[in-house]
Amino acid sequence: MSTAAHPPLLAPTPSQLTWQRDGLGVFFHVGVNTFAGLEWSDGTLSPEIFDPSDLDTDEWVRTAARLGARYVVLTAKHHDGFCLWPTATTDYSVASSPWRQGRGDLVRELADSCARHDMKLGLYLSPWDRHDPRYEDPAAYDELYLAQLRELCTDYGELHELWFDGAGSAGREYDWERIGELIEELQPQAMVFNMGPATIRWVGNEDGLAADPVEYVTTSADLNNYDEDTIERDAPRYLPPECDVSLRKGWFWQEGEEPKSLPHLLAIHDRSIGLGANLLLNIPPDRRGRIDPADAARVEELAQALEERFGRPVTGEILGQADGAVRVRLPEGTRLDHVELRERLEEGQRVRGHRVRTADGEMLAEGLTVGVRRIHQLGEARTLSELVIEIDGDEPVLEQVLVHDATGAPVPDLGDFYAASTERPDAG
Repeated sequence: MSTAAHPPLLAPTPSQLTWQRDGLGVFFHVGVNTFAGLEWSDGTLSPEIFDPSDLDTDEWVRTAARLGARYVVLTAKHHDGFCLWPTATTDYSVASSPWRQGRGDLVRELADSCARHDMKLGLYLSPWDRHDPRYEDPAAYDELYLAQLRELCTDYGELHELWFDGAGSAGREYDWERIGELIEELQPQAMVFNMGPATIRWVGNEDGLAADPVEYVTTSADLNNYDEDTIERDAPRYLPPECDVSLRKGWFWQEGEEPKSLPHLLAIHDRSIGLGANLLLNIPPDRRGRIDPADAARVEELAQALEERFGRPVTGEILGQADGAVRVRLPEGTRLDHVELRERLEEGQRVRGHRVRTADGEMLAEGLTVGVRRIHQLGEARTLSELVIEIDGDEPVLEQVLVHDATGAPVPDLGDFYAASTERPDAG
């Protein structure tokens, strides 16, 4: 896009910028699908199959925190319509399950765990509902959906994100005006994912991968992974992207599946957070309601690898900016193999291109957008005392430059990459 498409008034709200700086979140997909071995179910599974034997949301949140996540998002209701809280709107919920003798509330348990561990809470409420017959009557279903959203926005404290998945909703209009009014009334600080009164958008794939440039201002977003539909808006909005991907192949825990390799997960990190997007990594609880030991071990490996790569940053001293060049002084003898740039975003995204050079002009790395953070992995480690960052755009400003020495740390590699399927899980 041209600079003219990014007028200064299209700047982030304080809540948007806080969310962007959080960077990493963890998704928890759990529900009747967990017990049926399905990714999508059609709303006919018995609620009696939902019966985790040893559910521990404190473990979930500790796992997320160990990875460095600042927020979590729970599938409070997936497309099957099964609700993980005892809603007054339907009996298709945990209240009809044997778990906790029908007196359980998984949303409440997770909200309490988040409060104990200083983690921000987000909730996924699927607009598409394959169980409730009122879905066939848009007006009646809008009332049901608003009632469910009101319960979630009222009963569980401050919410950091509301996730409106677009699967199954191609061609369907919901009462987004009233939904937006309800959110503004009850949870005005919450980020709204992709649909309706969106404040953040989907990156456009389920692989966790953004691509340069990562634009924060746009007029459109992809709806879901299975249709060609897009969400088009009349005017540009500031909508930074979130990259969602599962630790495993599927979104719900499935027996026999294994987590992605450590190099694959590190490459996802660099192609999401490292390009200025947010990353929402799904870690699905198993049928006990616990984190699968193989998943927990991979998360620990990932946390350790991220600490080895980025846990000892050296902050450069910005000496000045003139004619699109930012001079950065490093402590004498600094060894580095990664350079991290952070753009000032309070007035909007402005960097349209950049180059990282040594003091004598040697090119080390280059790219387009910077945004909330941009991480470059250099071809080899260098020992330097100064960098020059050339930036293009309409009065762009870098607010911080960090360098990292990841010598000996695990290396990102998408060599075993497989793309998430674009065929609906219920097809055929």
